[in-house]
Amino acid sequence: MPDDAFEPGPPHPATVPPTLPPAPATARLRVVVADDNPVVRAGLGVLLSGRADIQVVAEAADGREAYEKTLHHRPDVVLLDVRMPGVDGISALPHLVGIAPVLMLTYSRESEIVHEALRLGAGGYLVHGEFTADQLVQAVRDTRNGRAHFTATAADALLAHMRHGTAPHHAALPLPDGLGAALTTAPVRTPVHEPSRQREHSESLSQLQPLVGQSSVSGGPVSYPNRQQYGLSSREVEVMELIASGMSNQQIAATCFISEKTVKNHINRIFTKLHSTSRSEAIARWLGTAPRDPGRHP
Repeated sequence: MPDDAFEPGPPHPATVPPTLPPAPATARLRVVVADDNPVVRAGLGVLLSGRADIQVVAEAADGREAYEKTLHHRPDVVLLDVRMPGVDGISALPHLVGIAPVLMLTYSRESEIVHEALRLGAGGYLVHGEFTADQLVQAVRDTRNGRAHFTATAADALLAHMRHGTAPHHAALPLPDGLGAALTTAPVRTPVHEPSRQREHSESLSQLQPLVGQSSVSGGPVSYPNRQQYGLSSREVEVMELIASGMSNQQIAATCFISEKTVKNHINRIFTKLHSTSRSEAIARWLGTAPRDPGRHP
């Protein structure tokens, strides 16, 4: 090689691109979903966990399980249904809000329920069928940051309740279906690093009386209907529960991921087994509020 040939030397320090540290991973928003309908829980799990910044860490089928899962996982947000067997959502709510923000996600739209949920600390209230998937995701994100979301029915119900002069500091009105009947202990506010206190609070919640067999109107026991007598299949039970919650055929189809025609077929079989000719009659028999017919089995 000639003496005057060019030989590249080491690159000048100024020309070497700096090595940037990797961007820190953004913590995912952790959610507990509490709903007694397994199809609803599964649908919410798929929807929310499909977002890059959200993770469903646990599911619960009633208020007591919601409390236990929330206490264990310490999520950023709890999605809570109202009407659940055992400990209902209203009864569990004051125990949950001491641990994590709670967003009500339910079919219950009565103004008394909306108002009571907010009085007990709920950070928002969404009624199924009144929001899109993107709106739900945004509501979950905002609930963590303290921004409330309400769907139209919930907002109207709250406004109607306030117009009747019921302020948050006044005594709460009786709730439908005995909701909140299990609320017999003070709200739980458990410190993170006190396992013994956690056990005590968990035991206090386990002592809450289930909704079944209680009446918020008379205060006396009511008989729970023997639903096995009707011989409904598991799918028919699911559809009947959704009918009783006030859902339309379209809403039931969307919840169960089936066609409206299939829903109608299920309803026809349900009506036959419940000896009913209308939705209201079927609901009354299912809830045990229909008058007894001596000519039929109890």
